[in-house]
Amino acid sequence: MGVEDVTTIHEEYGGERLPPGQRRTERFPVLSKSGTPRWEMDSWEFTVTGAVENELTFSWREFTDLPQATQRQDFHCVTGWSRFDNEFTGVPFRTIAERADVADDAVHVLFESLDGYSTNLPLDECMRDGVLFVLELDGQPLPSEHGGPLRVVTPHKYAYKGAKWVNSVEFLTEPRRGYWEKRGYSNTANPWGEERYSFL
Repeated sequence: MGVEDVTTIHEEYGGERLPPGQRRTERFPVLSKSGTPRWEMDSWEFTVTGAVENELTFSWREFTDLPQATQRQDFHCVTGWSRFDNEFTGVPFRTIAERADVADDAVHVLFESLDGYSTNLPLDECMRDGVLFVLELDGQPLPSEHGGPLRVVTPHKYAYKGAKWVNSVEFLTEPRRGYWEKRGYSNTANPWGEERYSFL
């Protein structure tokens, strides 16, 4: 399996690779809402619900048997740091959407996590290259503190749009805001527009 390079995504937004207001780091700081949740492989489930023709439930084994891709991506945290050239391996969002047969009136997606976290994105933003359900980082199982066993990555958005410990996707016919979006963070989260906060 080859590695797809998506680190040029900034060119779409007319900006430099390092977005404004960010500093580059080789470290991978750990940030979360409330600490790392516990999980058991035997009882872990991933569900797909909402505006779909086929609601889905995957065990850990079933999820890891899905087709996977490896991509080199940059990662931008809303707190002001960026980490370049992360090698993420996981299941493309598009694969899940295709298996669920998303309804024509679906416009939005809500991701939910083991720790109660949630975040949202328009459906068309999820269907693009780069949005992965990540199982591995740099060739190793995704560390629990970085969202393992499974997290979402969204290289065209600040990283709070990529839910750690994700275990549920709901397809919506109307937008619904997630945990940080309800608390003043930007709903659009474009790093090259410095869309960090919104008090609307």
